Amino acid sequence: MQDWLAAILLGVIEGITEFLPISSTGHLLLAEHWLKLPEASFLRSDIFNVGIQSGAVIAVLAVFSERVKQLATRFTEPATRDYLLKLGAAFVLTAVGGLLLKQAGLKLPKEVAPIAWATLVGGVLFLMLERWLKDKPSVNEITWTVALAIGAGQLVAAAFPGASRSGTTILAALALGLSRPAATEFSFLLGVPTLLAAGAYETMKAMKNAQAVPVDWLALGLGTLASAVTAFLAVRWLLRFIQTHTFVVFGWYRVVVGGMILLFGR
Repeated sequence: MQDWLAAILLGVIEGITEFLPISSTGHLLLAEHWLKLPEASFLRSDIFNVGIQSGAVIAVLAVFSERVKQLATRFTEPATRDYLLKLGAAFVLTAVGGLLLKQAGLKLPKEVAPIAWATLVGGVLFLMLERWLKDKPSVNEITWTVALAIGAGQLVAAAFPGASRSGTTILAALALGLSRPAATEFSFLLGVPTLLAAGAYETMKAMKNAQAVPVDWLALGLGTLASAVTAFLAVRWLLRFIQTHTFVVFGWYRVVVGGMILLFGR
């Protein structure tokens, strides 16, 4: 397959899976296996992964443009200021914890089994939690406990690739009684500074690496554009879906994908 076509495919996969609670890491691993991308390929480099991830972040800003505008222009109002403070606290918790994990030598595992198991176990947890939540009331208020739990959820996703950043954060929020729409919105908005900061960190690290793979600007541009477009559509669809549905379908889907990675991802 031509690199430009593979870049578009990977961008589409990233865009669909980054914010849905189904593990973008697991899906990209499967795609890299099926596409038989060599280790030295630019399409497996940190720069390419950061680029297509940034495309997905831009899409979230577009979807939540009105909410972002409200947070930016009405921050003097108590409710808006409180929401921003909780977003900031969750981000700081993630940033500090993430740096500590990096200093401890945390790296993406070369074996696919840990990622497969994280994907599968996350699916089982969604199924168990949704069953436990059946007919239980939920709230829309983001408490400090919920905000910090969502920040901690991002650290769990960082420590266990395949767990899914959106998956772990939404699970944590739902377990504490937050409604699905409120949990999804906070998780997605928190993902914007988190993913951009992670992207900047990885980009600077890659630029300092003398052995870095030369940048294929066409592949990077196509992959980023594909990611942005598909992420926009995926997030819009998910926000409508959760108004009347639970996350059970994502739980079963993760179980299937985790099993597929275990079977075919070697």
